[in-house]
Amino acid sequence: MLRPMHSHELLREVFQDTSPKQVAADLGLSLSLIYKWAEPADDVTSSGSANPLDRIERLLQSTGDRRLVQWICGRAGGFFITNPKTAKPHPDFLIPATNQIVQEFADLLSVIATAAADNQINAKEAVKIRARWEELKSVTEGFVACCEEGNFAPMKEAAPVMAAAKRADVSLQR
Repeated sequence: MLRPMHSHELLREVFQDTSPKQVAADLGLSLSLIYKWAEPADDVTSSGSANPLDRIERLLQSTGDRRLVQWICGRAGGFFITNPKTAKPHPDFLIPATNQIVQEFADLLSVIATAAADNQINAKEAVKIRARWEELKSVTEGFVACCEEGNFAPMKEAAPVMAAAKRADVSLQR
């Protein structure tokens, strides 16, 4: 398994495609500080400086609030989905996990069809469509991560909780 990239390594790669001089000018910071961000800052002998990525990570650790990450992903035009924890292999849940994705997709189509029945979609309906879409993306990401790990235990354990939440959501919509 590959080790996660350190923030300074990512910034070093980014600065190969984007001029550090331009970044310094855009942010109103010194060029030397920008270059220090691309150096390790975790030991006494390093010349690096705590970079914004490290600070965001510490802010997340301090608050435990993943809305910070969601906000950043949204600014980049994306959406944050947590990878499931995988520890013990249970490929016997493959078929039910596949069925769960199909069901989530069917639920999304149902919400879209209901909303579009009058040939228009209002703001409240758009919120419901967005919620179903985000749920489908989350379930699908979990499925793909489980495929990569060969472990469907997290999906099997989450299925009863998700079913209860869905029943509660349906009763609220009535």
